[in-house]
Amino acid sequence: MGSAADRPHLKRKIQASLVCLLMLKTPESRQRLALSLLWITPALWSVNYIVARTAPGVAEPHMLALGRWALAGMILAFIARQELWRERRSTWRAAGHYLVLGALGMLVCGAWVYQGAQTTTAMNIALIYAASPVLIALGAVLWLGERFSWRQGLGVVIAMSGVFHVVVKGQWGSLSQVQWVAGDGWIVLAMVSWAGFALLQKKWPSPLGATARLAAICMGGVLVLLPFAVWEWLQPSTPAWSTQATWLVVCAGLVPGIGAYWAYGFCQKVLGASRVAASLYLGPLYGGLTAWAVLGESMGWHHVMGAGLILPGIYLASRQAPDTPEP
Repeated sequence: MGSAADRPHLKRKIQASLVCLLMLKTPESRQRLALSLLWITPALWSVNYIVARTAPGVAEPHMLALGRWALAGMILAFIARQELWRERRSTWRAAGHYLVLGALGMLVCGAWVYQGAQTTTAMNIALIYAASPVLIALGAVLWLGERFSWRQGLGVVIAMSGVFHVVVKGQWGSLSQVQWVAGDGWIVLAMVSWAGFALLQKKWPSPLGATARLAAICMGGVLVLLPFAVWEWLQPSTPAWSTQATWLVVCAGLVPGIGAYWAYGFCQKVLGASRVAASLYLGPLYGGLTAWAVLGESMGWHHVMGAGLILPGIYLASRQAPDTPEP
């Protein structure tokens, strides 16, 4: 127990905390915070590119992905524990869905990104991943029956040509002489998997809220990742677990994992989906600048040209068709 002299100070601190909480409950303060987070969220996601490029020789891909999503899953499950317990029967019935989503979102889009980062650059990862909204829009038309305008179709063609421009390093005239990097292939597969991950979440409705559903998907991802991580752990070439590896897991789990997901969900709830979607266009810019500033990666003209095709392509492909009402 504190002394009588400490009580007024403690009381002021509690009152200040309550004022801050009450301020976040006003529409104006929530909107100001959401508008600020629009600029921060893509930067949180770009941290994963730095983790991926730092991991080779420190932590194996599947072990790193397992640690990241196990940490994120435990925290999310604790936050949503009451909802998960209340919906435990429906969650168990949909266990197959969560395993598939975990395989796509945590195995392929997690471990395979770390695998690809062993031979490709963070800048390439950011630019190739930028085309995933285009595939999501195309898949929504072909699979979910959503409408598609000619402008969106043009955007798909432009954006995908930008992805291939990055992959072939701008050497369209001499493709036979291009030094193909296996890492770019891993990232392309991860980008396609992310589109499938997003489309299946639309295809498979869930009674769970966003936090509880992500926690369930993390559980599915951990189960899928576990045998691969154990196999890596048993290999003689696997480096011993270190403090640096632990920091990579914590960083990947908290910043691009929980932090980016929470910020994006908060912005979407306050500002609406269409306004928040525009913030994703900052991802390649943040990723490229971070790779250049932190990792010292060089920026080639094929990166600039690729970004010049991908970004406007995404904008066109993600625009609402004029004759389609906003939901």
